[in-house]
Amino acid sequence: MDREILERMKTMVEESRYTVALCGSGMMEEVGLKGLKREDRAYEIEEKYGASPEELFNIACYSRHPERFFQFYREEILKQEMQISPAVYELAAMERAGKLQCLVTINLHDAPIKAGVKHAICLHGSVYHNRCPRCGRQYGVDYMINSVPVPLCQDCHAVIRPGVSLFGEMVDSNSMSRTAQEISRADLLLLLGTSLRSDVYSQYIRYFKGSSLIMIHRLPRPLDEKADLVVYDMPQNVLPGLGYLERERNRQLLKSRLRVVENPEAQNG
Repeated sequence: MDREILERMKTMVEESRYTVALCGSGMMEEVGLKGLKREDRAYEIEEKYGASPEELFNIACYSRHPERFFQFYREEILKQEMQISPAVYELAAMERAGKLQCLVTINLHDAPIKAGVKHAICLHGSVYHNRCPRCGRQYGVDYMINSVPVPLCQDCHAVIRPGVSLFGEMVDSNSMSRTAQEISRADLLLLLGTSLRSDVYSQYIRYFKGSSLIMIHRLPRPLDEKADLVVYDMPQNVLPGLGYLERERNRQLLKSRLRVVENPEAQNG
């Protein structure tokens, strides 16, 4: 990565008093999750199930054909394998350093939270938070995976509601309000694996009144020129260059060495 661009990015992050990161489909792909709207995945799903993702991952399918919905949900959503990317770990280190105030993600598998991010908004919900729509009892993801063909509430036998936003319904209003509020507070807005024309984020970006906008995504897209800084690459190849995680680890290593020097008996213990 160009050294001058990296230094400029570091300066923008350091000078920001309130930074918000919006993580899009590009960030999902880095952790091994393919979005349902990706052309290649949508084609595979239609070949396998005889219906589109929009039909299967839909509130109508959940309500009217629960067995079909949960077959799809288990195999194509819950059983996806995820590995935390270097970009997500760097964002968590930025937060611990006081240089990231909020992260918004469309990842349904809580990648930022698993990496250590404390102030995260899972805009489309989480596979880990499921509840009975009748009595409100909560259920974890393992119960959802193992309850075949349909996960039913153990108390009242209603069909359990996945804790994610489905096609055909509104995103949770509280998550929407929090996202708009956080963006409106930002000095610096990071668009990671997404763009100003994002189907998900474009309605929220209009609340941004801050001073700096950084975009990191692989390919040029419309309206890129409106950003203060654009990097055409994967976030996992760029964000670690900010150095927050590296400095954190170096400090921990130094503290460990100092403890050994101060207490040499512990080393020989």
